[in-house]
Amino acid sequence: MKLIKAERHQVKLRLGLSGPSGFGKTMSALLLAYGITDDWNKIAVIDTENNSASLYSHLGSYNVLTLSEPYSPERYVEAIQACENANVEVIIIDSITHEWQGAGGCLNIHEKLGGRFQDWSKVSPRHQKFIDKILNSTAHVITTVRRKIDYSLDVGSNGRTKVNKHGTKEITREGFEYELTVNFELLNDKHLVSASKDRTGLFMDKPEFVINSATGKKLKQWCNASKSLDEIKVEVTNCTTEDELLAVYHKYGNYRKELIEVLAEKKAEIKGVNQNIINQEEVIKP
Repeated sequence: MKLIKAERHQVKLRLGLSGPSGFGKTMSALLLAYGITDDWNKIAVIDTENNSASLYSHLGSYNVLTLSEPYSPERYVEAIQACENANVEVIIIDSITHEWQGAGGCLNIHEKLGGRFQDWSKVSPRHQKFIDKILNSTAHVITTVRRKIDYSLDVGSNGRTKVNKHGTKEITREGFEYELTVNFELLNDKHLVSASKDRTGLFMDKPEFVINSATGKKLKQWCNASKSLDEIKVEVTNCTTEDELLAVYHKYGNYRKELIEVLAEKKAEIKGVNQNIINQEEVIKP
């Protein structure tokens, strides 16, 4: 065991977007993702919404993995792994509702097992593996989830049963939003959102707003805020390949202007070293 200093840049964002159909969850998720990575090629959408992700292909050349039924937890885990294997930086799961309520999802699995309370002992571990895959992903993850109006049947003082409306409720297992870095709730078809959960402190108790790529940039800057510019420059000097330099460039998007010069100098140095190695190899060839 070893103690290490906590550094926020090591954190991967877990973001949620919830709202009824037509409120702009997919578009908002894509704009968030682009703000985080600044590269459409580094974004993958796991699409369970009848190819709705492809409707926004005019935005950029992001990747789409179409997931059809059965929407079992295992198939979602497999889809997330496929995105990770492709080295994408942001995975959008649009949506997680099907894993819970869709054909082959957890509620469907529970019903087929008999629908008894004890049958959850077989379903819950499968659902938890899906949640764990999201939380432990090597990429930033954005999830979308549908919302529905939540009702209850209550008995009034006159003894009559009354239907009461309690706002809206996410269609997934209760408590999921507590696992997230930020959970945005879309409020209307004008795409206005508010934060129902916010560990960053950037959005909680702030006026409603429309998500754009700048929102994603803010979140990425929050992740990187724990490192000073001098510390990042040391990280650049320790790079030994151009791929490592590129990774630093993308990791610290809020410092790109300040890093351009030092990155260029280090790149030239690496190229010079590589050329010297090539020249030496040419000399010693028989």
